[in-house]
Amino acid sequence: MCSVVGYNGSGPCRQQILEGLARLEYRGYDSAGFACITTASKLHCVKAQGGIDQLRAKIKMAQDDGIDGAIGLGHTRWSTHGSSSENNAHPHVDCRRTVAVVHNGIIENFAFLKEKLQLLGHTFVSQTDTEVIAHLFEDELQTKSLERAVLAVVSGIQGAYALLVMSEKHSDYLVAIRKSSPLCLGILPDQTFVASDVAAFIDKTDEVVFLPDESFALISKTGYAVYNFFGERIYPPVEKTVCTWSAEGKGAYEHYMLKEMYEQKRAIIDTINFLRLHKSTRMQQLNLSADMIHDLERIHFIGCGTSWHAGMIAEYFMQEVAHLQTQSFLASEFRYKKFFSCSRTLTCIISQSGETADSLEALRLLLASKQPTIALTNVASSSMVREADGFLLTQAGQEIAVASTKAFTAQISALFLLAHWIAHIKGLVTTQAMARAEEELFVAAEVLENSIERYKFDIISKRAPFYARYKNFIFLGRHISFPCALEAALKLKEIAYIFVDTYPAGELKHGPLALIDAQTPVVIFSCLDEVVYKKLYGNAQEVKARSGHLIVFAFEHQQELLALADTAFVFPKVNPLLAPVVMIGLIQFFVYQIALVLDRPIDRPRNLAKSVTVE
Repeated sequence: MCSVVGYNGSGPCRQQILEGLARLEYRGYDSAGFACITTASKLHCVKAQGGIDQLRAKIKMAQDDGIDGAIGLGHTRWSTHGSSSENNAHPHVDCRRTVAVVHNGIIENFAFLKEKLQLLGHTFVSQTDTEVIAHLFEDELQTKSLERAVLAVVSGIQGAYALLVMSEKHSDYLVAIRKSSPLCLGILPDQTFVASDVAAFIDKTDEVVFLPDESFALISKTGYAVYNFFGERIYPPVEKTVCTWSAEGKGAYEHYMLKEMYEQKRAIIDTINFLRLHKSTRMQQLNLSADMIHDLERIHFIGCGTSWHAGMIAEYFMQEVAHLQTQSFLASEFRYKKFFSCSRTLTCIISQSGETADSLEALRLLLASKQPTIALTNVASSSMVREADGFLLTQAGQEIAVASTKAFTAQISALFLLAHWIAHIKGLVTTQAMARAEEELFVAAEVLENSIERYKFDIISKRAPFYARYKNFIFLGRHISFPCALEAALKLKEIAYIFVDTYPAGELKHGPLALIDAQTPVVIFSCLDEVVYKKLYGNAQEVKARSGHLIVFAFEHQQELLALADTAFVFPKVNPLLAPVVMIGLIQFFVYQIALVLDRPIDRPRNLAKSVTVE
C-alpha cells in the first residue's frame, strides 16, 4: 500500500514529486523519501520516518537547494518488511549509492536473493525486501545496457511490484516497472510523470498511459518507450482520463473522516443521478445482455474489508429483489479455495480504489476461467475497470481518510439499484418500482444525515466520553443488520483501537454468552423485518438477563427493544433493505467521537493504509 511517484522532464522534480506524494499519502505514512539526480549527475537521497511533512522538514534542515534535479523519484511507505524507521524508508540505494529504487508491492524471494548478494560482498542496511532490487541493478548495470539490466532483474525476482529505478550511469533515464501492482505515466511534450495513481499528476495532464502487467518503461526527458518482459517494444494507448483532483482539503472539518461522513448524502445522490444519466449505456458498461440476465442463476460478490461488507448487504438485495442465489466471498480467501467454474454465474468484484490486490487477483482468476465479471468501484481509471468484463461506477468522490465511510454507502446504493435493474430486465419489477427504489435511496440518505444531526451533541457531550473508557465491545445483528454490525465494528477497531467481537445475534447462545458482563457493552443493530425483529428482541433479553449493558440502534415503534436499552438511538422507518444505510452514519459518528476522546490519529490510524495493493 505504498505510493511511488517519479518525474523526468524539463523542470525541477522535487516539488512535483513531493506534491504527488502528498496526494497519495493515504496509501502509506510510516516513512517517506525522495531522491534525485542533480545537475552534476550525482544521486542525492533524503529519507524520514513519518510522513511528507517530516520529509519536507528533513530536506529543509539540510539547507541545500541542490537537492533537486530534472529526474527524481519519491515514496511513502506502509511497512511490510521491517519496522517503520529511516533505514527501512525508501528510496533504497546500492553499495556505491549510485542506484536508487522505490517499490510498491512484495518481493517474495527476497530472502534467497539477499543471502546470494551478501555472499557476493553486498552490504545491506535495511530489513526490507526492496533493497535487494538496488543491489541487483548495481550488479547488472556493470555489464549490461539499461534495458538488458531490467530484463535480467525481473527474470530473477518473484512477487508483485511497481518499481521506479534511476542510476548515475544512466542519468537521463527513469525506469518504471510493473508486475501486478498499478503504475501509470502522465504524458506532456517535455516531461513525463509516473505514479501509483493518476491523482498524483492529474492537474498537470489528462493524457495517461497505464503500463500493462509485466512491462517496463524507459523514460527520458523527451519521451518514453515501453517493453514487455520479453524485451519486445509495445505501444500501450495514451488515454484521456476523466479523473479529477480537488485541493479543497478538510475545509471547516477537523478530520477528513468527519467531512466524508457528512458527504454521504451527496455521494448517494450523485451515484443515483450518475447511474440514471448513463441509463442508455448501462448494458454496454456492464457488458451484459438481456439474454444473459435471463439466464443468470446466481451472483457472487467478492471484496475485502468494507467492500466485503457491502457485498454481504447486497446479498439481500439480490435475493429479495432479483430472486437470485447470492453469496459473498472474502477476496483473500477466494483464491486459495478449490475453484469451481459455475455456469450462469455473474461475479461482482467490489473495491473502492479498483486496485485492491486480493480482489484483483480473484478477478484475474475468474477471467482466466472465462467467468463473466463486473467491477464496482469509485475510480473510472482503475485496473479493475480496465480488466473486468464490465463495470459499475460509484460517485463518492475522493475519500482521503483511511476508514471508509462515503464509499461504503455509495457502494450499497449502486448495488441496490443494480438489483432492481436486473429484476426489471427479468420482469420482476415495474418501471415505477425502479423509480420508487431511487426515491427510497434519497429518503435513506436524508435520514442518515438527519440522524447524525439529531444525536450529535448528546454523543459528543455524554455518550462518547462515557463509552471511551471501555476496552471491549460486542456488536450484534441479524439478517441484513449483521453485515452492518460487522462494518460498524470495523470502524471502532480501525480508528479507536478498541477490541470488538461481532456475531449474528442468534449465535449468542452457542458460546458468546459467556462473554457477557457489565463491563462489555453490547451494541445491537435492529431490523425492520417483523419476524427477524422478534428474534432479535429475544437475543437482547438474553443479554439483559446476564446483566449486560445494551446499546440499541432501533426504529420507531420498536418499543420492546428500546425498553431494554441502556442507550438507544431511534430512526424513522425506511425500506427494510436500506436499514444499514440509515444506521451506519450515526455509528460512524459515534465511533469517531470515541476515537476523538481517546486522542487517536483518526484519518491515519496506526498500521493501516487505504489502497491495499499487496496481498
